[in-house]
Amino acid sequence: MTLQMLPRGKWVGARVKRVEDPRFLTGEARYLADIQIPGTVHAAFVRSPYGHARIRRIETSAARALSGVLAVYTAEDVAVLPPLASGLPIEGLKPTPQSVLAKDKVRFVGEAVAVVVAENRYIAEDAAELVEVEYEPLPAVTHAERAMAADAPILHEDLGTNVVYQKVTTLGDVEAAFAQADRVFRRRFHTNRFVASPMETRGCLSVYERASGQLTFYSSTQMPHMLRLFLSLFLGIPEHKVRVISPEVGGGFGQKMTIYPEEVVIAYLGKVLGRPVKWVEDRRENLAAATHAKEQIIELEAAVRADGKVLGMKARLIGDGGAYSFNTASALIEPLAAAGIVPGVYDIPAYQHEVIAVCTNKSPVGAFRAVGWTAAQTARELFFDEIARELGLDPAEFRRRNLISEFPHTTVTGMVYDSGSYRESLERALELVGYDELRRRQAELRQQGRYLGIGISLYVEPTAWGSEIALQAGFPFPSHDNATVTIDPTGKVRVAVSVHSHGQGHETTLAQVAAEILGVSIDDVIVEHGDTDRAPWGMGTYASRSAVIGGGMVALAAQEVREKVLRVASRLLEVAPEDLEIQDGNVFVRGAPDRSLSLFQVAFAAYLDGRVRAEGEEPLLSATKFYDPRATYSNGCIVTVCEVDGETGLVRLDKIVAVEDCGTMLNPMIVEGQVMGAIGQGIGGALYEAMIYDENGQLLTDSFVTYALPTATEVPELVIDHLETPSPVTIGGIKGIGEGGLLASPASVAGAVLDAIWPAGRAIEELPLTPERVLSALQKQGDV
Repeated sequence: MTLQMLPRGKWVGARVKRVEDPRFLTGEARYLADIQIPGTVHAAFVRSPYGHARIRRIETSAARALSGVLAVYTAEDVAVLPPLASGLPIEGLKPTPQSVLAKDKVRFVGEAVAVVVAENRYIAEDAAELVEVEYEPLPAVTHAERAMAADAPILHEDLGTNVVYQKVTTLGDVEAAFAQADRVFRRRFHTNRFVASPMETRGCLSVYERASGQLTFYSSTQMPHMLRLFLSLFLGIPEHKVRVISPEVGGGFGQKMTIYPEEVVIAYLGKVLGRPVKWVEDRRENLAAATHAKEQIIELEAAVRADGKVLGMKARLIGDGGAYSFNTASALIEPLAAAGIVPGVYDIPAYQHEVIAVCTNKSPVGAFRAVGWTAAQTARELFFDEIARELGLDPAEFRRRNLISEFPHTTVTGMVYDSGSYRESLERALELVGYDELRRRQAELRQQGRYLGIGISLYVEPTAWGSEIALQAGFPFPSHDNATVTIDPTGKVRVAVSVHSHGQGHETTLAQVAAEILGVSIDDVIVEHGDTDRAPWGMGTYASRSAVIGGGMVALAAQEVREKVLRVASRLLEVAPEDLEIQDGNVFVRGAPDRSLSLFQVAFAAYLDGRVRAEGEEPLLSATKFYDPRATYSNGCIVTVCEVDGETGLVRLDKIVAVEDCGTMLNPMIVEGQVMGAIGQGIGGALYEAMIYDENGQLLTDSFVTYALPTATEVPELVIDHLETPSPVTIGGIKGIGEGGLLASPASVAGAVLDAIWPAGRAIEELPLTPERVLSALQKQGDV
């Protein structure tokens, strides 16, 4: 199949309702907590109440004595299990191995120190409270810059430092750029630590059969095959005897692509106890112990000509990695990803960045939708707003003067933008929001003492996360994904994929691809995923890869199966394969539709009629295809309109316009759902959400009472528009869509707020923009 051979007809590009939704709407969907296996026992973890402390003694006798308790395990009891550590092959990255149960020391509130197994969850929870742990509290450090100081408490004594990575990279002639500049601008931003908060928390269920040595492990995970591989390595069970099943997953957003210590422990317990063992965390555990995200301290400098052209930039990015350089992608997952995207959609020829990753007494940082990019995008766009105003330029005009306009374009960081609609998305978003009229209205309202603001966020989104784009982003991790497409003897289609769906609608979009190529109804296609015994090997779902990689590999496999069908039909109809068409489940001679066979007739013959089988030809109408795409980049523009109450600091969002370009859309309705959900998360990150620790490492936001998530009432009118610039380097021109809304919306929302209260907004360096921060800035400026 050539790159552009994905047809667009009845199914591809159609607004098809999600075929998976009926089971969710009727309550028939089964999540991890719904799975009931006879004999199941339940686990509860004993977690540290301290941010930093030595473990002096653990007394478990009272817990063991409680009726219904099967066992209590501490680090000594699971010493056979190796620690988890990042295996990312990046020079200079210091490892911080994490025991699956804390051994000598705890480094964040919520770290597991023991686990209780009992006949039911209630007994397990009661017994966990009976476990006595004697701690020796240690000084904690919860601010990344403080952790870098010479006198800071050290989390990992063997390293002698809390800095696990530090490197300066210079790209282009930075010194010349700054020497030639008419103005040099500097700004510091501290982006907030916020979290994925999926509707379903983490959980797993371990079922071990001693007679066969088979482990079946149910987990709310985004990466079933990768989890299977790691469980095999940690437990010493051959991988072919480990089966991972990821049932319905109520959201992941990156938080569930991590291999967690709890999963290794529960898998081990199932093996040693010979009983099914289940663990489902509560919300407090999720907020305290699942990975956090987004927090960085970013210092930017820009060398700018008087006409607004940016000649060069410098960036210092400090990532607060939490207690461990976590195992999936390390503490670099935020600052290194951010460093590569700082130039964004702008043509910046010279750039220097310093990337620093630091450990603090907080929950470790991991992936969360638009990981790293959200912080970089927010810092740069707010910075560019300030530069524009200081130069007396409209923020939109400043962006126009710096936009990349020709493709392909290789950025100063080595990213190869294959195609895009940067200027078009900006102009379309400004048109839809009524930008010129809003600026006039803003001036009028300011005279009345009202604060109207407009925020612009132009973005580029690295997608199709395969081997090439991982290298361009600085994370050298190869991709491996496959799809199997099969037509059974009755003419129905089964698609098995390695990418995993946890809300993205794969059962619809990937079925649309197969149906289009095979000429069948989407009702005749089923898509299977999430079971390592039924789906081919692959990396799972993360980083906007499923539409590109999943769609591409399904297209390749479906095309091969189509060719097999045509060969069989050509023998039955006695015409050349190239003279045949497939449409609506029928194979017919082109120009003579009365000469036709149903797909059922062709498939039945392929399997059971030896007369249509050439010598040595396999009868199975099936194909498995691998696809590792070239790097491709989506883009778009989000514009927010808000009004700030000068007396209270409250922000009212009036309207958000999002123009996105993800290349060829498989299903515009699902694209819009992705954008809407991501913008909702971005609103939370800009205005409400923050994981807050005190100086002792205590988590102060450990419930939805103290951790503020936006609800539907906080989301304003959303206007979503589409541009389609097909990628020239991917099958069908598909690009990803999952990250862009969260990548760009915090910058747009925060930009609107700071635009409303300019110049007071320059006093705010930290997100979220709570009413207290906004009001304080206004009062310092003397505006209220």
